[in-house]
Amino acid sequence: MADPRYPLLYQINTRVWLTELSHTLGRPATLDDIPDADLDRLAEMGLDWVWLLSVWQTGPGAQKASRSNAQWRREFQEMLPDLREEDIAGSGFAITGYTVHQNLGGDIALARLRHRLRQRGLKLMLDFVPNHMGLDHPWIEEHPDYFIHGTELDLARTPQNYTWVKRQQGDLLLAHGRDPYFSGWPDTLQLNYANPATQEAMIGELLKIADQCDGVRCDMAMLVLPEVFERTWGQRAPLFWPTATQRVHEQKPGFLFMAEVYWDLEWTLQQQGFDYAYDKRLYDRLREGDARPVREHFQAGLDYQDKLARFLENHDEPRAAAAFPPEVHQAAAVISFLSPGLRFFHQGEFEGRRIRISPHLVRGPSELVDETLRHFYNRLLAVLRQSLVRDGQWQLLQCAPAWDGNSTNDSFIAFAWSGPAAEKMIVAVNYSNHQSQCHIRIPFTDLGDGTWRLQDQLSTAAYDWHSADLRSRGLYLDEVPWKASAFLLTKPGEKLL
Repeated sequence: MADPRYPLLYQINTRVWLTELSHTLGRPATLDDIPDADLDRLAEMGLDWVWLLSVWQTGPGAQKASRSNAQWRREFQEMLPDLREEDIAGSGFAITGYTVHQNLGGDIALARLRHRLRQRGLKLMLDFVPNHMGLDHPWIEEHPDYFIHGTELDLARTPQNYTWVKRQQGDLLLAHGRDPYFSGWPDTLQLNYANPATQEAMIGELLKIADQCDGVRCDMAMLVLPEVFERTWGQRAPLFWPTATQRVHEQKPGFLFMAEVYWDLEWTLQQQGFDYAYDKRLYDRLREGDARPVREHFQAGLDYQDKLARFLENHDEPRAAAAFPPEVHQAAAVISFLSPGLRFFHQGEFEGRRIRISPHLVRGPSELVDETLRHFYNRLLAVLRQSLVRDGQWQLLQCAPAWDGNSTNDSFIAFAWSGPAAEKMIVAVNYSNHQSQCHIRIPFTDLGDGTWRLQDQLSTAAYDWHSADLRSRGLYLDEVPWKASAFLLTKPGEKLL
């Protein structure tokens, strides 16, 4: 079966999942203990990819840093009021080796889980962290030249960005991993991409990962771009990503690369071998709540949009249920996930979880399920399982004024989907806090004569429109604030998809 043009990805906090399972089993759980019934549910949702966050080996250095950092502990306490010391395992991004953590069952347990996922048509995505390693990575002893070194002057000027690292062959002053706008992450050490040997070693790590999964999400992928690396560290680094992605694809054709990327560098990374790049710009515009910038965002070409990962939350962002009021949340979800690109969901999003769980923690808080949101996402997922929006043709639609002097048409965002079997859908959202009206220009040229039924896939609403009216005036809408609809066009009496 061919991969869909627009797949669905679901991110799971692996360590939190296994902690919950451990409480059920009454003993420490590994990847082998994940029930088949849980995997069946993931497949039944219509997902294509499962991203398991934080499976790699970490060390005591990261754990000690996480437990001793006062600012982090305050954040952990806010997330988890009954915080215990054992809840703080250290960041899953302070990696000491790209082997599966021994507490999760090791590489063999992951291989067995991957086989079970494949049996259900699910592909596995894992993390790759190009920018830094954990404080006790073996390379500190074996290859200190792979890291950025500091001087006493560096330490005096920016003590938050450097640390003394103890070694058998002599202590070294090394830089913490960071980006150019923030202080260093104190549980990490910065890799030196100006050193070709470092790049070759990291390609080797990527090739090892590619034997264990079907794709990688690359953490802060833009930090190793030559211009960004030079701005951060004052050294020019050779290009990394074109060589790295090519080398992996030579051995693993079809292996997928997804970039966490910001600062309008999405297109740059797409051109350097990434299949998908985070669409943080859309997320930010949806948070702002103004329809026009969101609509303008969709005017980009499909060669760009098809390679964007659309999301409303992930482990770095606030929970969508906390960031968006309920009616805005649903409208933003329809816009994000019924647009082209990779549809990227996060564990707990469907249930309306409101508390973000830090990747330093292995336990999350207990929260009630938001039944209204769960019902909404069940409907939305049913739409996303339709081949029309998985493999169809998408286009942005024009929303004309309903009458002279009425400018509320500017509040609408509308898409059309068309499928190879003549399926048709109109997605329309009044992305505003006021009642709005418009005429949506219908792009379909094969409406013929007679009546069409517009059945909203997100509610029970249905309307009958004559094809002549749809062609001449368009689809008239008069919608309440934040109203989102996905109208499937059928002939009355015709069986729905």
